Amino acid sequence: MSETTRVAPAGDAAAPVLDPVLDPVDRRLVLATQAGLPLVPRPYDAVGEPLGLSGAEVRARLTRLLENGVIRRIGVVPNHYAIGWTANGMSVWDVDDARVAELGPLIGSLDFVTHCYRRPRRPPLWPYNLFAMVHGASRDEVRAKVARIQALLGDACRGHDVLFSTRILKKAGLRLAE
Repeated sequence: MSETTRVAPAGDAAAPVLDPVLDPVDRRLVLATQAGLPLVPRPYDAVGEPLGLSGAEVRARLTRLLENGVIRRIGVVPNHYAIGWTANGMSVWDVDDARVAELGPLIGSLDFVTHCYRRPRRPPLWPYNLFAMVHGASRDEVRAKVARIQALLGDACRGHDVLFSTRILKKAGLRLAE
């Protein structure tokens, strides 16, 4: 008898469950990596060893799971406080809807923006549709970086604010049960 796990597409909790079905090896791979990759010179080899997989096979399977939408992304999640960024502010922008697709990638490519994305407005209390996370060693440094964003947005920006972090929240995505 084979064990299978059906997985809903990433980012859509209300969507019906779709194939592909996780085979037992993929399920064990997701369980082995969902808390993060080991901090070693060859992390895919280290993950694969107890599963009987080569590092190349781990990469190939993870790539397929990404392409199929089973997992959303593989990325670095730094501890900003540990690297000296103790002032962290989500800059929120009221940008002309006709220009968000053009300006979002420009803002997201700035070296001090760790993530940038579009979200729907919620009028009348929330007019903002573009979000960009900015980090710095002080709130003044973050404000100076936000001013650079404002200059880039120019007249496409009708307003903005900065929401500074007040505490560290645990960052964790959806997890498979073991």
